[in-house]
Amino acid sequence: MTHRKRSAAALVVLAFMLIACAGPQGDRSSGAGGAGEVRRTAPKRVIAAIQGDPHTVYQQLNPASRVRGIDAIEQLVAAGLAVSDGGRVLRAQLAEAPPTVENGQWRLFSDGRMETTWRIRDGARWHDGTPFTTDDLIFTAQIAQDKEIPIFAEVAFDAVEAIEAPDPRTLIVRWKQTFIEADRLFTADRSVPMPRHLLERAYIENKSTFIDHPYWSQEFVGTGPFKLREWALGSHLIVEANDRYVLGRPKVDEVEVRFIEDSNTLAANLLAGTVEVTLGRSLAGEQAILVRDQWRGEGRMDLSYENWIALYPQFVNTNPPVVADVRFRRALMHALNRQQIVDVLQPGLTTVADSYMTPNQPEYREIEGRNVVRYPYDPARATQMIESIGYTKGADGGYRDAAGQRLAVEVRTTAGDDLRDKMLFAIADDWQRAGVGVDPVIIPRQRAGDLEYRATFPAFELTRNPQDVRGLRSQHSRNAALPENSFRVTGNRVRYMNAELDGLVDRFFMTIPKQERLETLGQILRHLSDELVIMGILYNTSPTLINNRLLNVSAGGLGATEAWNAHEWDVK
Repeated sequence: MTHRKRSAAALVVLAFMLIACAGPQGDRSSGAGGAGEVRRTAPKRVIAAIQGDPHTVYQQLNPASRVRGIDAIEQLVAAGLAVSDGGRVLRAQLAEAPPTVENGQWRLFSDGRMETTWRIRDGARWHDGTPFTTDDLIFTAQIAQDKEIPIFAEVAFDAVEAIEAPDPRTLIVRWKQTFIEADRLFTADRSVPMPRHLLERAYIENKSTFIDHPYWSQEFVGTGPFKLREWALGSHLIVEANDRYVLGRPKVDEVEVRFIEDSNTLAANLLAGTVEVTLGRSLAGEQAILVRDQWRGEGRMDLSYENWIALYPQFVNTNPPVVADVRFRRALMHALNRQQIVDVLQPGLTTVADSYMTPNQPEYREIEGRNVVRYPYDPARATQMIESIGYTKGADGGYRDAAGQRLAVEVRTTAGDDLRDKMLFAIADDWQRAGVGVDPVIIPRQRAGDLEYRATFPAFELTRNPQDVRGLRSQHSRNAALPENSFRVTGNRVRYMNAELDGLVDRFFMTIPKQERLETLGQILRHLSDELVIMGILYNTSPTLINNRLLNVSAGGLGATEAWNAHEWDVK
């Protein structure tokens, strides 16, 4: 019996056990059910699960996403001035509209300064009924700028000159320099609003214990579509519809979020119908497919783009030096059967990654096609390109230079990621078939934190990395990990330093008008793909499992979770 068949059989057995224990799930009415009794309509209820055991509902207190799914829970109970949908389009939430140049709420000045204006919706309130006002936003900004509580730090405020509130519903932010994500201030991306009336005293009296306040967990009061009703640590939490939600009462009355850390148990609960949707990153691709296939029409798998898996070439002290030659990198890309890697390792889950941007980003559709250079699988072309550099094949089929030295490259990846491990050896197989030797290295966990070792890989490192346009700043020369900064600057992991790219990145982050910004972004994508600064393999997706009983529920995306539109969730 194959591993896949054993896994499927185990899931089915677990599912039947859970069904037997769960009992009937039909609507229940109160009373003995005597003749003439009027049945009450059962509340609409959704049962979700995250693969973790949270101690907070506030994402900023969950650094590096140590517990998966907290960001989705936060969006159930907390709202921002606006919210990103699955395509990273900003939609108004607590505010009447996000500021834009077109609506006049985002003003640009000739000296590089800016001004953004927000108008809070009439009737916006906290869960306890207290009006939500600009006092709460000013209080949030104060905490986000407080160096004594760095966990709440928000880089956007470094560009802020002043914040003014001419009235309780109008906020004016004056910026001392250009910041292209000024419209995302006070959103899930950049400091979700905090209630001044509940937290100011704790903040003033003792900053050292501020993050331990019970507000951040069992006493949470937000402005979101649901409000916290019950929290059983290690088990679950329940949220109920917020009648005062500024966008209207949710269609669902109650959401229970169960904490299920074991993936097999989570899969069995999905098959049994005792969990209806997963929130946050949970089941891995193969296991998610097993659940989907076993559901037989009871549920579906929705996918969101999470990051990409790519080869990062070295540009400083490269060994062998030919790796720094773009002609060689182009040859290696043509020698790589990336579609086969996708088909074998991630069938039906993703696509080949040609661009720094994921296909679900709105900018992708506008500029990717005419700007990104592609490298289709073409072994003959790869051979021609390598030989044009001066290498010849020996009797063993491997390339050698003029001095007879074997052409071989080291490819590293960190331990603990089964998909990357498999990809590493698939890449090695393709390149060796093309005549290029490969020395694969799996970096042990105990060495993964060695900054110098990680920065000074000789040829290539295979890694997962977000490729949201916000991350373009990391490609700047100033973010290269070098001895002079003790290798602590890790954004530019390939250590590519190019004045042309630096200028484009700087211009992109200083350009607000959309069309001008898109033109610059297109030039950046062309440079990255033409020079193969990063060599994309595939887009990594995150599966969300959704019972067909649920309506208006889908996977999230960059800057969004499954819960971004939770007030619109419904059940059949």
